Amino acid sequence: MMRSLFSAVSGLKTHQTKMDVIGNNVANVNTVAFKSTTTTFSEIMYQTVSNASGANAATGKGGVNARQIGLGVTTGANKVRVTNPGSAETTGDAMDLRLTDKVSTNFFIVSNGSQNLFTRAGSFYVDGAGNLAMTSTGYTVMGWQVDETTGQIKKDTVSALRIMQEKNLTSPPEATTKGTVAGTMDKNDTDVTSDDGYMMNLNFYDKLGYVYQARFAVKVTDPDTETFTVELADILDSNNVSVLDKYLKDGGDVSSIFGQNTFEIKKSFPKDPNIAYLPAGSTVTAAQGYQGAGHYYKYTTWNTNGDEIEMYKKINIDYANNTYEIPEITRYADQEAAQNNTPSTIARKTGTVTEMFGISQEQLNAYDNNPNSTAVPRGVIDPATGEYVFTGPAVNYTLKFSKENGEFEYVGAAGSKTVTMNLGQLGENFADIEIDFSTCRASDNGGKTTLGADPGWNKGTIGKGKALGAMIGLSISNNGEIYGSYDNGNTVLLGQIAVAQFANASGLEKVGENCYTTTLNSGEFDGIGVEIAADGSSMISGELEMSNVDLSTEFTQMIITQRGFQSNSRVITTSDTLLEELINLKR
Repeated sequence: MMRSLFSAVSGLKTHQTKMDVIGNNVANVNTVAFKSTTTTFSEIMYQTVSNASGANAATGKGGVNARQIGLGVTTGANKVRVTNPGSAETTGDAMDLRLTDKVSTNFFIVSNGSQNLFTRAGSFYVDGAGNLAMTSTGYTVMGWQVDETTGQIKKDTVSALRIMQEKNLTSPPEATTKGTVAGTMDKNDTDVTSDDGYMMNLNFYDKLGYVYQARFAVKVTDPDTETFTVELADILDSNNVSVLDKYLKDGGDVSSIFGQNTFEIKKSFPKDPNIAYLPAGSTVTAAQGYQGAGHYYKYTTWNTNGDEIEMYKKINIDYANNTYEIPEITRYADQEAAQNNTPSTIARKTGTVTEMFGISQEQLNAYDNNPNSTAVPRGVIDPATGEYVFTGPAVNYTLKFSKENGEFEYVGAAGSKTVTMNLGQLGENFADIEIDFSTCRASDNGGKTTLGADPGWNKGTIGKGKALGAMIGLSISNNGEIYGSYDNGNTVLLGQIAVAQFANASGLEKVGENCYTTTLNSGEFDGIGVEIAADGSSMISGELEMSNVDLSTEFTQMIITQRGFQSNSRVITTSDTLLEELINLKR
């Protein structure tokens, strides 16, 4: 009698445990990526009243089965249905990720600061430190970093994905290396036939992301044969300051920037601010050292009356030998020195003419030492300003079209469809730019030329160049690669989310907060993880995995559990009635 009581009690406890599991499942019906648990029962043990016996040939009796009485039930196992995926929920948030499993069950790897945990809940965000983290717990998402040398993912021990760190907030600029000229060339365009020509601009970037403008003048040279010239007029920075002019003043040579041994019209000034040019008829008096037109060195002295006087010392220039000399100057340095008659000297100074004017030796060789010269292409000194002026043919290329159909034939030399601006000569921040003319043509366009220049080839996808870019967005691909988008058009790989796979995913232990940890029966995590696409699985951005709780199944199990609990209760009450009848035998 007592055995039925205890068996029923074990039944009550076990059904209560199952009801607890069902209650937890139902409570988490809307928990992201929650995995429901199923409970299986197991009988406890049996009391053997008599053992089994075998057949006895001597007595002719058959065998007898053992007589056993069960002693109740217990919870055999609580199995987490971790391999059963939940339905997809669309969120539209790029940081929400849903894992799709092809062969193995995949888990995100997250860290609570002391250990790696595993989760299917892919609701992530970027925290204040720039880390990709779980929205519910703040645990950092783990993955692989980008090798700074190769720019590719380095699959090593997983670490926190700090995708918004300082170095990722901007994308480096790129220098322009390609350009395209397209449009229609009309020989009847008045701009093309003018002295200045039809102006065409090409905006480009240097290696630091600064923008410049190359200005070209297109002129007709032989309208009967559809022949034109393309001249490099100037290169301007963002403040409209001539880069070529500055380059010349610093002693540079533009002779091969556009591939020709010719010069632009440029000016250079003496670098020393104390050097001035005094033209004929200058107001400077002889008492101040004036000896006629030429370059002078300005200096100050004092007289005994306490007056400061501006004086001029003529500079001896030998253009043929590229030398100049400023003779020694005797002067009074201040009023006290003048009153005490204690003069001092400014030492004699020598140097090169090219250094003084900031010009090249080739330009100096072409210099005409005649202030009033009109010779071309000779360099002269402007008698009004003292500037060194070099007047030479413009840098240009021939642009030829077919006379029959107006199609492009060549630029520069026969067979060539491109020309190169050798801008690397302007400084290490500049890159050479190859310009393709093959898509332009000559045609009657109502006297209007539409020729235009754009950076890049193939619709600006090759060699266009870019300014420094600021991050404007993040995206995650199906294989877990994280990319940053920048306002200069760049897309940069920032890292990759790794996943973990286990031999027995159901053997993982739930630790709350949608996370699991490994057990002896699940298999260990190797610290590196795998790429989700390795077995055909993927991550879907903008979606979350819903709970896999099936309410119809849970409610059905709830009814069965309720009836089981009631039945065990009836066993107890019935056993109690039998005990009561036994007690009543004594009355």
